[in-house]
Amino acid sequence: MRKFYSLLLFLSLALLSACEELFEYHPNQIILNEDERNLTARNLARLQQQQPGDTLHLLVMGDTQRFYDAAEAFVDKANTFPYIDFVIHQGDISDFGMSQEFRWVHDIMKGLKWPYLTVVGNHDLLANGRKVYEQMYGAFNYSFDYGHTRFMFIDTNSMEYNYNGKVPDIDWLDKQLLHQEGDTWQQAIAVSHIPPYDTDFDADLEKVFHNTLKESERVQLSLHGHIHGFRADFRYDEDVLYLATSTVKEREFTYLKVWEGGYSFERVAY
Repeated sequence: MRKFYSLLLFLSLALLSACEELFEYHPNQIILNEDERNLTARNLARLQQQQPGDTLHLLVMGDTQRFYDAAEAFVDKANTFPYIDFVIHQGDISDFGMSQEFRWVHDIMKGLKWPYLTVVGNHDLLANGRKVYEQMYGAFNYSFDYGHTRFMFIDTNSMEYNYNGKVPDIDWLDKQLLHQEGDTWQQAIAVSHIPPYDTDFDADLEKVFHNTLKESERVQLSLHGHIHGFRADFRYDEDVLYLATSTVKEREFTYLKVWEGGYSFERVAY
């Protein structure tokens, strides 16, 4: 009988070990492998090994949440393009802020031929999502230069901070737009999850955000997700276009081309 119970215990432990990747024992538990950490830095390192051309070719998608089949279909479609510099995920990687959700989406996105970079979404800040995002990807606000363009990824999820007047961080944004001696970038693109006209964006900072972009005279384009639909409009004037890309659930993304002084975009269904 003792041997039977020992065998039963062994089989139970083996089963738990085999299934540990399938379950989170607690919704706030963070389980990440080493190759699932610091993904922003890893993808930026890949990007900097590439040689940007006069025209940049980008794919913009997002709001994957629980739409895993649609995310897989996006990767399949994206990989049919002959060349893309990098892919932008517009946030809401997860739905409930659980680490396993982030891992499932990354497991899909790592199938892309090109680097992908993310901005934090409001759903990514739920539960323990803030810590997961920081450990898995990195900072909520970051910028980098690629060819003639500076890309500024900024947290605009004001409601998740109780509209405290600090999100988005306008001072940080303003500093990224200062052109220093020796800089090679000539223009900038803002990337965030929530567009400034949405109710989840701090209304007190809406015009401040826009004016910061406009007055720099270096920003023509601001990219967003969140609204689960496609929208492209000059919301405040004719200086900055606010371009929102739909959720992958709708089976579409944006194909964006950027050159010095201009851009073009195309909605792509899949």
